[in-house]
Amino acid sequence: MKTVKTTAEYTIFQRKDDRYAVRNNKRKAINGDAKVEILIKEGLMTKPEPKPAEPEAAEESAEGEASSES
Repeated sequence: MKTVKTTAEYTIFQRKDDRYAVRNNKRKAINGDAKVEILIKEGLMTKPEPKPAEPEAAEESAEGEASSES
């Protein structure tokens, strides 16, 4: 692994598969939401935008229910 950035609280590494690993000062891995927050703060990752709901699927199900009620 290649060291990308070292701070007083943690070290960020880039793995061979181009993903990131984060370890604290005690060499324990940081995972989950804490890891995502660190990577976003350091600019190595962007926050994913939520996918918009598909209005077509909702309309089709409403039409299907209306025709089955008749």
